[in-house]
Amino acid sequence: MKVLLLEDEKPIRDFIRVNLKRAGFDVVEAETGEYALSVALEQKDFDIAILDLMLPGISGFHVCERLRKNFPRLGIIILTAKSQEVDKVMGLESGADDYVVKPFSPVELVARVRSLVRRMYPGDIPPQESSIERLPFTLMLDERRLLKSGDDIPLTPTEFSIVKLLMEQPNKAVSRDVILSSVWGQYFMGELKIVDVNISRIRQKIGQDSAGPQYLETVWGFGYLWRVQHS
Repeated sequence: MKVLLLEDEKPIRDFIRVNLKRAGFDVVEAETGEYALSVALEQKDFDIAILDLMLPGISGFHVCERLRKNFPRLGIIILTAKSQEVDKVMGLESGADDYVVKPFSPVELVARVRSLVRRMYPGDIPPQESSIERLPFTLMLDERRLLKSGDDIPLTPTEFSIVKLLMEQPNKAVSRDVILSSVWGQYFMGELKIVDVNISRIRQKIGQDSAGPQYLETVWGFGYLWRVQHS
């Protein structure tokens, strides 16, 4: 697995690189957002990007947005030195799959990276069904793609996992806690807000608005469900 590591502080960058390499990852380092974007666009074969948010020059938020636009299925983890909710939410809204707040342990970071890898590559055992049909949507399990009336809707690894979880249980409310533990892992220590931000991104991508059909519904105070209308 190939990781793009963007961190402007060399001691932190070295610390992360050493621990990722020990865990078996191939790491390419970037000190600035400009260089991170150039190497990503040139090499185009990264599986994961780990991005610091506070940088000289262009910010990690901007880098995250550009990477997500160019590589919809890239796994992205953001690093922030602040614990304020706004930084986490802004990073997730920029397209990140997960976040880690500094200071963090190498065990925590490697665990988050491996969790994201599992979402991207859920195993070598092929699914019993190659797709899930919830018209007008088709979820292609082997290709990890979502189609709406035949048109491709690019999803991040995390968004795909959420859609799959909900589409497998149509018209059934799934709690935020279950979504969090199923997608991020039972030992994830972040807030439930990460679920809500990803749901918001999915709604935007599938073209859901108040005037149209409500495929992805909120069950207030509980969670979400994928609504299927039976003819």
